[in-house]
Parts: sequence; structure tokens; C-alpha cells
Amino acid sequence: MREYSAPANRAVGDDENASDVVWANAERFGDTVSFRRQDDGSWRDVTAREFAAEVLTVAKGLLSAGIQQGDRIGLMSKTRYEWTLIDFAIWAAGGVTVPIYETSSAEQLHWILSDSGAKAVFVETAEHTATLATVRDKLPALDHVWQIEGATPALEELGSRGAEVTDDDVHTRRRAVKADEVATIVYTSGTTGRPKGVTLTHRNLLAEVRADLDAFPSLMGAGNSLLLFLPLAHILARAIALTAFASRATLGHTADIKDLVADLGTFRPTFVVAVPRVFEKVYNGAKLKAHSEGKGKIFDAAEATAVAYSQAADSGGAGLGLKLKHTVFDKLVYTKLRAALGGRCVAAVSGGAPLGARLAHFFRGIGVPVFEGYGLTETSAAANVNTEGAFKVGTVGKPVAGTSVRIADDGEVLLKGDIVFTSYWNNAQATAESLEDGWFHTGDLGELDDEGFLKITGRKKEIIVTAGGKNVAPSGLEDTLKADPLISQAMVVGDQRPFIGVLVTIDEEFFPTWKSQRGKPEGASVSDLADDSDLRAAVQAAVDEANKLVSHAESIKKFTILPSDFTEAGGEITPSLKLKRNVVSKNYATAIDSLYAK
Repeated sequence: MREYSAPANRAVGDDENASDVVWANAERFGDTVSFRRQDDGSWRDVTAREFAAEVLTVAKGLLSAGIQQGDRIGLMSKTRYEWTLIDFAIWAAGGVTVPIYETSSAEQLHWILSDSGAKAVFVETAEHTATLATVRDKLPALDHVWQIEGATPALEELGSRGAEVTDDDVHTRRRAVKADEVATIVYTSGTTGRPKGVTLTHRNLLAEVRADLDAFPSLMGAGNSLLLFLPLAHILARAIALTAFASRATLGHTADIKDLVADLGTFRPTFVVAVPRVFEKVYNGAKLKAHSEGKGKIFDAAEATAVAYSQAADSGGAGLGLKLKHTVFDKLVYTKLRAALGGRCVAAVSGGAPLGARLAHFFRGIGVPVFEGYGLTETSAAANVNTEGAFKVGTVGKPVAGTSVRIADDGEVLLKGDIVFTSYWNNAQATAESLEDGWFHTGDLGELDDEGFLKITGRKKEIIVTAGGKNVAPSGLEDTLKADPLISQAMVVGDQRPFIGVLVTIDEEFFPTWKSQRGKPEGASVSDLADDSDLRAAVQAAVDEANKLVSHAESIKKFTILPSDFTEAGGEITPSLKLKRNVVSKNYATAIDSLYAK
């Protein structure tokens, strides 16, 4: 058993809550630009003072509607300015925010609202209202539905409704909320079974914010900016948004990933937060563009130089020759890559899944280090993270301030500290199974080095045991496969089977270029080319690369190319792009069986 602890630098007071920062910023730094919100295609500044006034107005409306301290309120919307505004207003009214992914089905919506006992819900669109209408009669506790968009927007309605409520009424309510009361119930993505409601207190969230401020002192703060595009229903995006606001960095929201490049160019953030798939897309897109324009050799050489330059940083620094090559490619290639991130981006934060060592070295080598971290909804987002002062590629960093990490005898990662949740909502059994003497059993497997850097090696419940008795952690193989630009998703199979196999899906954006480069018919689908020798050779090359990481007994022996990608609509992946293995196994049972047919 190994353990490493990071002392807390700033404790959370018993009387504090997450809404305090709204008025602290307004009173002390009222002219600070806290947000830039999109308005008719341009960005409009919102000061700390203006934001506090808007939060107060919405909170008055909530009090007028009969919201009591501790009432749960659902929030179903894409990432947008109003999401953060409503979140703070719910807290100011003493309520508990229950985030809901805007892509949720009627069944998921019903489960979350019914299990949490929500008294009200904010939905974004008429489509959301229609989805809710199909299950409304099964939600007797739901008194209010407010629609953010529409003829009578929710915030306008609440603003009119709260006219009789005074400022003091709101402040009295919000000050009554203490640190150890529930701030939010975040339902897990539910890779297996029904989602569980993770109860996070104000202390949990404030501890996370202060740990993040300690981890990134130069990224957070006035003068810096963050463009947020991950779903705010995901705890990573929400925690970073709270941290940026608390540090007086300027925060922007964008919901449509198709507009991301354009929004990055106009907003020009100093840092971004994303899941690894976004960084893979940026890299693959740049490589694809270079090769299609006949500049593939230059890009490949620049890529190799960036990786070597980053690797050298961990072993005494680059030599003169490498420095010169890096300088040349910085002018030819790297500046253009940084421009795609807005031109001012100096760093990024990644979480949700492993990034991969080569990609981490690549981005650090072009001048945009990606600080990879690790955490779960149950840890209020990051429990470990790489930082400017403590960075080790291939790990998820050291524990954040106030957090302890322990590796159990069976390799499971255990976490403890003020960021760790208190319980699962209405689920005492799951709580007892996950929390033991304050230690949260993450279900992940990991290794801890002497300096306190954590490396995640797999998922305890996802360990595959072959018919020969070999234990195989699928995540490392899958992550390496997905790093290939041609491959979108991969799921390793082989439990109680004679060998390891894998289901592979093809990246829809890269596929047309691949076909063009190899003279394949433009209209040919993945299904048409599933047995094509060139396509299979390309996938086999990615499999060979993944197999270098494991022993012969753990290596992938066969693969099958699926005709279409895994989708959230099909229930095969979560909104945060995690595989639902049981669903994929069921949907593609025939394909899996065919791997072992002979």
C-alpha cells in the first residue's frame, strides 16, 4: 500500500457557501469583466457588478415562486451564459442545482427529476419542454418548468415575478446556507445501470476551487480568460468555470462545437479545458490539412521535433541542433497551430480520459502544455493534476491541495479530502460500498511513484479475464488505438474468450481524406470497405502500435471494423464520451461472436 498527501493551503470556513463569491467580486472588483457573452455574433462584456445584479434578480424570482432552502432544481441546457447565471441564482435562493445533460432522453430526465425530488426545472428549448411533457404526469413534486428560450424567457418571467422580494430577503436566505449543506446533486453518466446522484456540498466545491487556484496560479486571475465549451452538466467544466469566476478571469461560453474554431478566434482565450478527444481532433485536423495541401512531410518533421523537444525538457533540455530545428518549425508550423486556439492560448487542462504520452509531448512541444488531471464526479472534479511546477508526461499529476491518494493492495486508487463527496442521493448501499473511513474507492487502478505522481492503469470492474486466466486492462489498448486519426472508437473484448479482440469504428471526418489519398471510391461507406486490404492494413498498424504496450498474452489478436460509430443516441457512449460496454456488447454481440467463430 502506497500513499501520498498534499496539505491544504486554504481551509473552507463553516459559514461559507459557493454563492459568496458573486457578491465578494461585485463589492471589491465591480468593474472587472467577469464574462463575455455572445450577443448577435459578437462578445459583450458583463462586469462582476452587473452579474451580481442579474443573479439577485433571478434569485428573487425563485423565492417568489416558493423555492425553499434545500429544494432541488433541475437545469437542462447546453453550455451558455445563462447556465452559470442560473446555477448561482439557485444557490443564492438556498436551492440545490441538479444538472441534466441537454441530450438526455425522456427516461433519463424522468429518473433524475424523480429521484432528486426536484421541485422545479429549467429547460433550454421548446424541444426540451416537449420531452419533459411526456413524463410530466409521473413527476408530482415538480411545481415549475421554466424555459430559457421562447416567447417568455425564464429569466424575464422570474425577474417580473420577484418584484415584491427585497434584496435583504435573498441575502438572508443565502447566508443561512452553510458549507456542509448540499450544493448540487450531479448524476453520473451511468456507464452501467441507472445514474447515481452524487451529492456535493458547498465545502466540496469550494475546496476544489481553492485547490485549482493553488494548482494554476498563473492561468487563473484578472487579465486571463477561459472559453468554456464542455457541457456544464459535467463536473470538470463546472469546477473550472467556478474557479475562473472566483479568480476573476474572464469566462466565455460556447455551445456548438462546430463554431469552436471561429469562437476561439474571436474570444482569444488564454487557456482552454477539454477532454482528450478535442485535443486529438485538433492534432488530427492539422495533420490532415497539411497532408491534403502537400505539406505532409513538413508537418511530420515538425511533429517529431515538437515531441523530441518536449521529451528533452524532462532530461536536461534540448541541445543546440534541436533548439534550432524547433525555432524554424515554430515559425513554419507551431504558430499556426497556436493561432487555431485563438493565438493567446498558453496552456490547456485535460481530464475525463487519458491523453496519451505522444499527444502530451506534441502540445507541450508546440508551446501549449496540456495539464492532464484525474478525478471523478465524486471528487468534485480534479483530485490529481499536472501543473507548471510539477509536470510528468504519462501521469495525471500529484494530488491537489488538501487531498490524499492511496493505492490499495489490489491496486485500486483511493482518495480522501474535502473534495470527496459525502454520499449518493437516496442510495445508502452504494455510499457504504464506495466510502470507507473517509476514503473513496474510485474503482480505478493506478500506480503512485515516490514523488506522488499518479498513473491510471485501468478500471477495476473492466478488467478482462481471458479463458487462459490472463487479466487484461482494456483502457490502455483502447486509448492508444483512438490516438490514430483513422480510428474514432475502440472497445476491447475477450472476457472468458481464448484471446483479446477489439471492435473498431472509423472516424467520419478523417475517412473521406483517407479514401481520397488511397484512390478509393468517393461514395464508398465504411461498410463497403470493411474488408478492404488497405483499410484493414491501416487499422492493423494501429493495433500493432497498441500491442507494443502489453505482453503477448494481452495483445490484440483480431479486430473487426464496425459499419458505424458508437453514438450517445444509441446509448453506446455517455455525454462525456465514455463507453457503455454492456450496451455495445449487446448491440454488437454478433460481431463479437464472429471474432471467435473459427
